[in-house]
Amino acid sequence: MKIGKVYLVGAGPGDPKLLTLRGKECLEQAEVVIYDYLANPALLEHVRPEAERIYVGRRGRGEYGDQAEINRLMIDRARAGKIVVRLKGGDPFVFGRGGEEAEAVAEAAVPFEVVPGVTSAVAAPAYAGIPVTHRTLASSVALVTGHEDPLKPSPTVEWDRLASTSGTVVFLMGMKNLPAIVAHLTAAGRPATTPVALIRWGTRAEQLTIIGTLADIVRKAEAAKLEPPTVIVVGEVVRLREKLNWFESRPLFGTTVLVTRPREQAGEFADLLAGYGARVLTMPTIAIVPPVDWRPLDRAIGDLARYDWVIFTSVNGVRFFFERLRALGRDARALGRARFGAIGPRTAEALAGQGFKADVVPDEYQAEGVLEAFKKEDVKGVRILIPRAEVARDLLPEELRARGADVTVAVAYRTVRPEADGKALKEQLRRREVGVVTFTSSSSVRNYVELFADRAEASALTANAVVACIGPITAETAESCGLKVGIRSKENTIPALAEAIVSHFAHSSCDV
Repeated sequence: MKIGKVYLVGAGPGDPKLLTLRGKECLEQAEVVIYDYLANPALLEHVRPEAERIYVGRRGRGEYGDQAEINRLMIDRARAGKIVVRLKGGDPFVFGRGGEEAEAVAEAAVPFEVVPGVTSAVAAPAYAGIPVTHRTLASSVALVTGHEDPLKPSPTVEWDRLASTSGTVVFLMGMKNLPAIVAHLTAAGRPATTPVALIRWGTRAEQLTIIGTLADIVRKAEAAKLEPPTVIVVGEVVRLREKLNWFESRPLFGTTVLVTRPREQAGEFADLLAGYGARVLTMPTIAIVPPVDWRPLDRAIGDLARYDWVIFTSVNGVRFFFERLRALGRDARALGRARFGAIGPRTAEALAGQGFKADVVPDEYQAEGVLEAFKKEDVKGVRILIPRAEVARDLLPEELRARGADVTVAVAYRTVRPEADGKALKEQLRRREVGVVTFTSSSSVRNYVELFADRAEASALTANAVVACIGPITAETAESCGLKVGIRSKENTIPALAEAIVSHFAHSSCDV
């Protein structure tokens, strides 16, 4: 039997975007992933569905009696021929016991590779606006464990040197021992006025930073009930935070936004919101699936040469239409002389991705806009195909027929409600942990409301957040379901909705 391999991969400090490219490659190839408390669960999205996932939840407290079990898991899985990723918060070799795990694997004669990660010792301060070195304030930086091995015969931290240096001192895993750390530094001569920063969950959307001095930081930490994981930064560079605090100054920082888009389409929206500083909670209320019966669309595709126009009213319509076209063994030549309409720029982009330019893209990205754009066209006797969702507004085909067009509507896809944890969502809404609930279609609204006992419960709990809708049609559906809409995008696009949310909170903060 061939032997596998162990990859000790640094998961980075928390922000999933800070994973290295090599780390991502290892996760994609992994057959077994052994991960701990500090590794962001979002990183598991890079792992194949069939891979084994083993959580070894290390929270940095108490004894570490499970390390031998972790070593055994890595070695046994690799000896069974598996590709094993040991995913560790930060960098494996910076107070992560990665050296010990590498030793165990090496002694077992198992091949291994170390993939460094971005350490929280540098990244968390950077996200708090604190450079650990600075040309005029700190020419050196010391990384110190805040939790020495209790089995050591005597402590080895050189407090006299740490107190006398003019450089920066960063403590990891030290929150539990903060009073002792402060006492040691001051007893060794570090001035009580020395600035200190405590950064909890650095680089993540829930990052919390507390600033003080050696004289008062313990009291401030106790008042805030601060817990691990927290990075402690001691030194003059902490003063730069007032000028360099970029991460926590972003417009949506501290706001949790619920995204209800289909899972495969949520990424763009989530990235935009995260870029503005939001904590994004993804819970799809709709899933896009094929139609129950392909025959109507198949007939239309079989007769494509007769159509003068094909009008797409969504990106999904484009996707499913062309997937079905190819599934039937046909290609672009089947479209003959047809011209194309797209309801908006994103649909036009999807169409361009299939090799076709939209001949009509309205200024208003909804059915009314398409009808307005077609006023310039004489559609009497013109054959038009509209591949669309099973449930959709009939305004467009009915109005085109009223103008004399021969319109065929073919179902290209359906929207269904996927399984969702409604109980957890209700609890988060009750605790006011969700700041914004977003909807990008009428279907997403209706399916969201179905997660509750009735419309009254949906209305009452959702009132604890701001409802944000893409365009007027989605907003009308939300209000008809008893939800009060607080944010409406001017355009029916995802970037416009993200900008509308930012604008809402910017104006809210100005009113305070």
